Amino acid sequence: MDGERPVTPAEQPQAACSAGEAAARAGWSAVAEPGDPVLDALLRTYSAAQAWEAVRAGTPLPLPGTAVSTTAYRRWERWQACARDTDVDGMLTRAGELGIRLVVPGDPEWPSQLDLLAERRPYALWVRGTHDLRNACLRSVSIVGSRAASAYGLHVAVEMAATLAHHGWCVVSGGAYGIDGAAHRGALSGDAATVAVLACGVDLAYPKGHEQLFAEVVNHGVVVSEYPPGTAPTRHAFLVRNRLIAALTPGTVVVEAGQRSGAMNTAAHAQELGRTLMAVPGPVTSALSAGCHRLLRDYQAVCVTGARDVMEQLSPLGAAEGDSSGGVQVSADLLDDTAQRVLGALPERGSAGVARIAAASGLGPDAALRQLGLLAAAGHVERTPTGWRRRIPGARRPRG
Repeated sequence: MDGERPVTPAEQPQAACSAGEAAARAGWSAVAEPGDPVLDALLRTYSAAQAWEAVRAGTPLPLPGTAVSTTAYRRWERWQACARDTDVDGMLTRAGELGIRLVVPGDPEWPSQLDLLAERRPYALWVRGTHDLRNACLRSVSIVGSRAASAYGLHVAVEMAATLAHHGWCVVSGGAYGIDGAAHRGALSGDAATVAVLACGVDLAYPKGHEQLFAEVVNHGVVVSEYPPGTAPTRHAFLVRNRLIAALTPGTVVVEAGQRSGAMNTAAHAQELGRTLMAVPGPVTSALSAGCHRLLRDYQAVCVTGARDVMEQLSPLGAAEGDSSGGVQVSADLLDDTAQRVLGALPERGSAGVARIAAASGLGPDAALRQLGLLAAAGHVERTPTGWRRRIPGARRPRG
């Protein structure tokens, strides 16, 4: 397999920020299965742009080692056939017209926790919505469960998500019927962002009955997918996307789940990633709670019965004293000098844009945005439609 020189590790960060690299990753998201370890090995050896140019030209690139060589050749042939028919420029143009943005590793909006997926890390994410994905997920929890949920499960999911959202937590789920939908609706009622991770293009409403729900999520949160716009869902895609739901958040709550279900698959990913795994107990006579009871009995899941239990598990410092909202705010004395400079750059009243905050703190826009994300996770600031503002613990915030 002859090919051009791989980029060096020092060259990779620059490539990750280039328009050509982003376009190449968009192309790869259209021709390869998400989380393919062979493509991941390729993208760790070459830039995405080099690999994309090679597959379009029909020139296989060498990979280190021989263990995946046969598989790599088979993959390459399939990718090559798909790449010939992939119009990346047209795909990106259509996405822009629909208000969909592409987020790739190295972008300020890229959730760095996804890097823990290692060889199963996404090549790119297609994002639609009003919130910044990275910042939304810094203080977040996944809530998943059965599609054929009981009235008990739906009540628990809505109540838990609404309370978490009221306390400033973002709720992540999969947008499906049942527990997922209840979690998103609860979050939307609690004035915080919610993230729906789809197994299809973010321009499609699947299931169709959640079309209005997805519209609300776009307006008050984020819809995200590894699949390009226009991609229809498949049974396999639902299982593949579950690893993202688990990876995006520090903890996953299973509200209801059968012994074999997508929610149990998400729970397995959460445990594999070292995330906090929680389960809601149910009636011992209910098959819908059998999976939860198995997680509690055999997989050391933490038993949670409400939002307070979840917050205690994910907030080792506990709620700030005197904070009636239950939100966590790390003491400003524990912030490093850079974070304190950015916090000091925010006005005492009102909000400010990233450019103004960056100038006042002496940082570049990207560095300032990263610090704002960390400050948001620490409970000191929050993002609004007009910019960033200081967060007052316990204050009820209007939806914006």
